[in-house]
Amino acid sequence: MLLGCIGDDFTGSSDLANTLAKGGMRVVQYCGVPHGPCDPQVEAGVVALKSRTIPVADAVAKSLQALDWLVAEGCRQFLFKYCSTFDSTPDGNIGPVIDALMHRLGAAATIVCPAFPATGRSIYQGHLFVKDRLLSESGMENHPLTPMTDADLRRWLAPQTRQGVGHVAAETVFSGAEAIRAGIAREAEAGRPVVVVDAIRDEDLLAIGAAVRDLALVTGGSGIALGLPANFLDRETLAGRKTAWCGDGGLAAILSGSCSTMTRAQVERYRADHPALEIDADRLLAGDETPAEVADWAASAASKAAPLIYSSADPERVKAAQQRHGKERVAAAVEGFFAETARLLTEAGVTRLVVAGGETSGAVVEGLGLEALQIGPEIAPGVPALKASDRPLWLTLKSGNFGTETFFAEALAVLKRRPE
Repeated sequence: MLLGCIGDDFTGSSDLANTLAKGGMRVVQYCGVPHGPCDPQVEAGVVALKSRTIPVADAVAKSLQALDWLVAEGCRQFLFKYCSTFDSTPDGNIGPVIDALMHRLGAAATIVCPAFPATGRSIYQGHLFVKDRLLSESGMENHPLTPMTDADLRRWLAPQTRQGVGHVAAETVFSGAEAIRAGIAREAEAGRPVVVVDAIRDEDLLAIGAAVRDLALVTGGSGIALGLPANFLDRETLAGRKTAWCGDGGLAAILSGSCSTMTRAQVERYRADHPALEIDADRLLAGDETPAEVADWAASAASKAAPLIYSSADPERVKAAQQRHGKERVAAAVEGFFAETARLLTEAGVTRLVVAGGETSGAVVEGLGLEALQIGPEIAPGVPALKASDRPLWLTLKSGNFGTETFFAEALAVLKRRPE
């Protein structure tokens, strides 16, 4: 294995795997830390963890366990992948995990770059934008678990890390890889080894990729992976993706737990002419709505059209439910519901699942006990089709704001696609 990746959720990890596969690497996404060695033909391994919002100590421990496995597999470089909207809190996990990985690897410097221009995420003067809005004005300030109320990544990251936070500005990035490399070195020498790097175009990410070829650790969103395969291609031939995609036309269902603006629009579009059922947190916690009842309804509806099961309420409703029952209790109940519902649906014969939301996707993957995922064609920027390696199950895991309003129908079509 050449490149070892650690993702803090399952949707972002599939996004990363998709980017690397398009870059020519043979990629497998592992659902948690594998128990044995990998296939020797794998060039990039993505260990997907559900560590974004767990306690800091647990996130660090899981990330180091993943790192140790990747080191044992012979990886030459390592990537810590988090969300392109930097989902975190001032006392969150990104900084502590970066510190722990750097210490374990003996890394003198690393970069922080969650930019992904293809999905509207860019960094300018250290500030993260979603299209033309600062992150803190994009709707992410209302996230139920990780409200992003400050777009300045330097300011947001500083309380999380024991190290100084530096910056390589856009004017340096525009000058190319050598200038970026020198800028990172200057920041590290000045005591700021965790370096936020601006990027507003794919060309910037390609230049950054070339600049970090000798860094042991790189951190960022999946966009940072655009420039990494070329570094290995310089040294040897990459096998790339050789297996043709073959989908399945069996029963399907959609599970949506994201409260993002785009996912709510996708829900509204799909439920206008398809069977849909909204899950209410109050009813769920009272025991008035159970996975068994919902799965029975969905399995029956699936014979006619893929049903949608969603808890994608507007942020104010979610906030009100959290105030009544507690944030952690609501999150655990919703995630547990979707995990069990997915398990029951697959037992009932559903072979295609579309899952929206990072925490929901993690819960579903863990609930199904999936071990590894094969990477298929891209459905939307950052969202590939996936095939379980150990069973007849085709799925996609979508981050909240990814895709267009018609994403659900598009995803079902790709998961069904057969070879031409």
